[in-house]
Amino acid sequence: MKSTANALLNRIEFPVLLAGLVIAGGLWGLVELMEVARATAPHAFDTEILLAFRHAGQPDSPIGPPWLEGAVRDVTALGSSSVLVLITSAVIIYLLLIRRPTMALLMFVAVAGGQVLSSLLKFEVYRPRPELVSHLVNETSLSFPSGHAMLSAVTYLTLGSLAARFLPDRRTKIFVLALAVLVTVLVGTSRVYLGVHWPSDVLAGWCAGFAWAMLCWLAARLLQRRKVVADSE
Repeated sequence: MKSTANALLNRIEFPVLLAGLVIAGGLWGLVELMEVARATAPHAFDTEILLAFRHAGQPDSPIGPPWLEGAVRDVTALGSSSVLVLITSAVIIYLLLIRRPTMALLMFVAVAGGQVLSSLLKFEVYRPRPELVSHLVNETSLSFPSGHAMLSAVTYLTLGSLAARFLPDRRTKIFVLALAVLVTVLVGTSRVYLGVHWPSDVLAGWCAGFAWAMLCWLAARLLQRRKVVADSE
C-alpha cells in the first residue's frame, strides 16, 4: 500500500498537486464562509475589520489621506464588470488572431463561468450589503460573495497562467503570477475599504475565484495532454 501511494505521488506533478490543494481549500473556505454570511448577526471579525477602515466613531470617514479614497476607487475599477469584459474581449480577440481558438474558448469559459457562478452564489445566500458604515461607491446588487474579488481572481489568474506559458524562464513566470495575485488582493481589499462588502464576502470571492481559476487551469492542462491544445499554445 505504501509503495502504491509513493508511486502515485511520484506521478503527480507539483503544480497539479498545488492546484488541487487550492481547489480543495477554496471550496472548504467557501462553505465555511457561507455559514458566516447566513448568520442573523454579522460576525465579530466582519464588523471589526470594516470599522478598522473608518476613523473611530466616524463611520462616514475612511482612514488615510484625502487622496487615498480616489486611489482606492481607481483600484476597485480593475475588478468591475466593464473593465474585466474589456480585458477578456481583447485577450480573446488576440488569441483568435494568433490562431489559438481553443485557448480563446477556455478564456471565455473561465470568465463567463465565473460570472454565472458568482450570480448563483449571490442568489443562494442572498446577503444584503453592510449598513455598518457608509458606502463610498454606489452598489445595488447582493453582497455575498464579492463579485469584484471573485471575478478579478478568475480573470487575472487565468490571464497570468496564459501569459506564463509564453514566458522564457521561471522568474518571469513567478513575477506574472504574483502580479495577478497582487491585483486580485488589492481589488478585494478595496471593496472593504469602500464599505460595500463585509470582509467575509471578499474572502468568499477569493476562495471561489481561486478554486474556479485552478479548475479551469487543470482542464486546460488535461486538454493539452490529450493534444486538444497544442504544446506550442
